[in-house]
Amino acid sequence: MKTTNRLLIIGFLLFIGSISLLHVTTEDRAFSASENRVLAQFPDFSWDTFLSGKFTKEFETYLSDQFVMKDFWTDLKAATEKVALKKENNGIYFGKDGFLFERFPAPGQQLIANTEHLNDFADKLQNTTVYVMVAPTSIALYPEKLPTYAYTADQLTAITAIRDQLNTSIQWVDVYRPLEEAKDQSIYYKTDHHWTTNGAFIAYQAAAQAMGIEPYTKDAFTIQTVSKDFFGTYDAKANDFTTKPDEIDVFLPKFDVTYSVEFGDDTPAMDSLYEWDSLNTRDQYALFLNGNHGKTIVHSSINNGRKLLVVKDSYAHALVPFLANHFEEIHLIDLRYTHEDLAGYMEQEGIQDVLVLYNIATFANDPNLIWLRQ
Repeated sequence: MKTTNRLLIIGFLLFIGSISLLHVTTEDRAFSASENRVLAQFPDFSWDTFLSGKFTKEFETYLSDQFVMKDFWTDLKAATEKVALKKENNGIYFGKDGFLFERFPAPGQQLIANTEHLNDFADKLQNTTVYVMVAPTSIALYPEKLPTYAYTADQLTAITAIRDQLNTSIQWVDVYRPLEEAKDQSIYYKTDHHWTTNGAFIAYQAAAQAMGIEPYTKDAFTIQTVSKDFFGTYDAKANDFTTKPDEIDVFLPKFDVTYSVEFGDDTPAMDSLYEWDSLNTRDQYALFLNGNHGKTIVHSSINNGRKLLVVKDSYAHALVPFLANHFEEIHLIDLRYTHEDLAGYMEQEGIQDVLVLYNIATFANDPNLIWLRQ
């Protein structure tokens, strides 16, 4: 018995020693392709950050992100969870028919605060119509595909609460009902938190009707499948080795129109709404408008003088290519990356309309909407 214990202790110490040695000798990674995010680097030390606890917190994040062979260990954990018939991993439920779902917790004060930020923003604007669209995520529309006893808060209740607290001057765009009516179609990716291009098209039709625009029908577009191996954000968290990839479609206009896209950073401008090279990366959803940027400006050959500001999360990226066929310019602002005075920016650019577009999971938790109060 003592010999067995000694062998276990020696084996454990060798394992810990090997991991420690590998950690010291292995170069830190800047980016995780599997998680599609930038990884934490070794934090700068100072006595102020040490005494405040900031250094310790950042160091813990660094160790977690840079743990040796992290992808292997997370894959092993996910495989173990799956074999053990667990219903979730890292907050992602293993649903039926290949669906992955992210749990939606009951919203707190941030949702109320963000609604108040919207009201304050709309009150500052004159001769401008503000439209608000808050989209559900897939877990709200497919409860029958959830594992037994899987918990999630009611998104429709949260969305309705936002609508009911908005000023009467704000135009609400109902997208929940049209999506629910189309749930038998492919409107959400199974491995990702975004809606598909078809789901975005349904949302576009709802937005266009609210804005007094005659929306195009599907017959006006050629629908082309451009990827059959898309694994999204839910897959990155769940690490489910049995997951099958999604397909990505684009809707290419049959009518005559051209586009150009520029960014508020050093990203080169594009003469297309799509960054085709992203299909060769882990983040294939960046196909749409080249992914996340603080400011993105879409120009079209629709010379009607209409300009639209879109305050958004990434749900807008697949929808804006449809709206670009009705506006001369669309200015997309992501408050996570830019904190510009939007009222002044609209006056400077001559923008007449605003669409605020978020999915409910982001809207309920994003602290950056406070920048609307500038």
